[in-house]
Amino acid sequence: MIAFISGTVAAIEDNAAIIDTGAVGYRVYMSPYGLSALSKGEHATIHTYLKVAEDAMDLYGFLSDEELSMFRRIISVSGAGPKAGLAILSVLRPSEFALAVVTNDFKTITRAQGVGPKLAQKIVLELKDKLENGDFIKASGDSPVAMPLPTSGNNEAVEALCALGYSQAEASRAVSQVNCETVSDAIREALKILAKSL
Repeated sequence: MIAFISGTVAAIEDNAAIIDTGAVGYRVYMSPYGLSALSKGEHATIHTYLKVAEDAMDLYGFLSDEELSMFRRIISVSGAGPKAGLAILSVLRPSEFALAVVTNDFKTITRAQGVGPKLAQKIVLELKDKLENGDFIKASGDSPVAMPLPTSGNNEAVEALCALGYSQAEASRAVSQVNCETVSDAIREALKILAKSL
């Protein structure tokens, strides 16, 4: 219903920003990462998701379409509401979250406040087959994930690519062409090679 809010940052609260659009001030709940990028008195455009409940209408905001898209995927999981989605994106950038899902690293997801092992495992299980190649390629502003490669080689990266629908042969060939120190980097670079071969 409300795709984005554009206006002046009137105030920054603990977990929300008040955006003055001229005639209306909207309270937009955001992650600490998102709030840290705003400055009181400056103009801001925030991508939004409106949560309508019986007793409330809450607006959740994000700095990019990628963040909003990943938020929507997280809350599509039964039991993962907007608060859990915001908590996850407070500790993980979208590409970091995508890598955690495809590599079954639910422990990383439990770093989010209020997200326990059971919910994290459910999120991984339900989203593993729904993520797309672009979710793993570093988006602007995302920081790389420091995930050391297993001593057995690049098996984890190959498994992640197979989970995205590539054959074992395609995945192995692409991973063998990259020389990376982390699983995330290996997946990212291999996806670039596979994209070029399409």
